[in-house]
Amino acid sequence: MDKPSTANDEIELDARDAAQRRTLAWVLAINLVQVVGLGISGFVAQSTGLMGAALDNLADSLVYALSIYAVGRSTKAQVLAARLSGYFLLVLALGLLIEVIRRMMSGAEPIGSVMIIAALVNAATNAACLKLLRAHRSDGVNLKASWIFTTNDMYANAGIAISGIAVMWLNTRLPDLIIGLIVVVIAFAGGREILKQARTTGGEETVKRGQ
Repeated sequence: MDKPSTANDEIELDARDAAQRRTLAWVLAINLVQVVGLGISGFVAQSTGLMGAALDNLADSLVYALSIYAVGRSTKAQVLAARLSGYFLLVLALGLLIEVIRRMMSGAEPIGSVMIIAALVNAATNAACLKLLRAHRSDGVNLKASWIFTTNDMYANAGIAISGIAVMWLNTRLPDLIIGLIVVVIAFAGGREILKQARTTGGEETVKRGQ
């Protein structure tokens, strides 16, 4: 039998929810800045990888906004927010795949130096986001989704920096197209992982209600 909650429990829960909202608000603000920076860099550099990263950060922003909404709400609301995030990431992966194919057919040569600088700056800001999220990554399925998104961004940034070096060294756009495809795979895998977490959490909640 569950113990009744006390006033101290309520105060502690409210403080935790406030801390989560504050953290997510900071991470959301950082990601919106990243969207603008990566979008401009991707356009200037004609880079599929950077444009993909910009779209990925836009998806992240949606996840963080949904996570802010879900903080302090029921597990059902958190699961719904996570599912929406997962489906959005899958749609994003499909859109980026179409963009990669379009650039394979016709596209300018990317600028490797811009790719490297933009990827390193983005990696630094993502590291700050991970530091903010670390304390809350196990607080609910919506926070887990936020952690997965930001971790995926770090992998994508590393790939973009490496592909930028390869573009400069080999004088070909092929590495940029390859990293674009890799970002597609990372986004697709992240979306599936978030949906899996949502299904697992939703199933556990159903079992609890049936007991």
